[in-house]
Amino acid sequence: MIDYREIFASFMVLFAVIDITGSIPIIIDIKSKTGEIESEKATLVAFAIMLAFLLIGKPLLRFFGVDISSFAIAGSFILLFLGLEMVLGIQFFRHDPEGGGSIVPIAFPLIAGAGSITTLLSLKAEFHTMNIAIALLLNMIIVYFVLKATRFFERILGKTGLYILQKAFGIILLAIAIRLFISNTGIQIPNAP
Repeated sequence: MIDYREIFASFMVLFAVIDITGSIPIIIDIKSKTGEIESEKATLVAFAIMLAFLLIGKPLLRFFGVDISSFAIAGSFILLFLGLEMVLGIQFFRHDPEGGGSIVPIAFPLIAGAGSITTLLSLKAEFHTMNIAIALLLNMIIVYFVLKATRFFERILGKTGLYILQKAFGIILLAIAIRLFISNTGIQIPNAP
């Protein structure tokens, strides 16, 4: 049954977790290396991954003998290397010149990452699957338009602005990767004295 409150709540949670607007500098950096981003492909692949996890996530991971924490740790490594690329200016990922960055790392793990997949599985315990699917679709429409607008953001920010944002967001991405790794391995970090 369609419930607008559930759709709105799910939409807001997913919008915050996917954080496509916060990923703009990362997307622009990937675009500078690959030449072009296929917005349709990236959006459809991310949507397919997240919809699959919404519908059959836990059984799918169980089938492969993987738990959510292991999945999150794998995603943290991809984010770590992506952050290192941005900060150090070196290349870890081989990008196919024909939209190679559209799938990895944009569709996964940037959009359909461990955080958004875990969030979907958590929302499923609280809301009806149909309402979450509608909220996911609405988020993917926003993702598509943000990916399409990368040229616009490049023009506004300019080369210097992009460079500064690339380094700053690279460090943020490294911090997110480390937090994701630590929170899913159970490592306890002692507080500073």
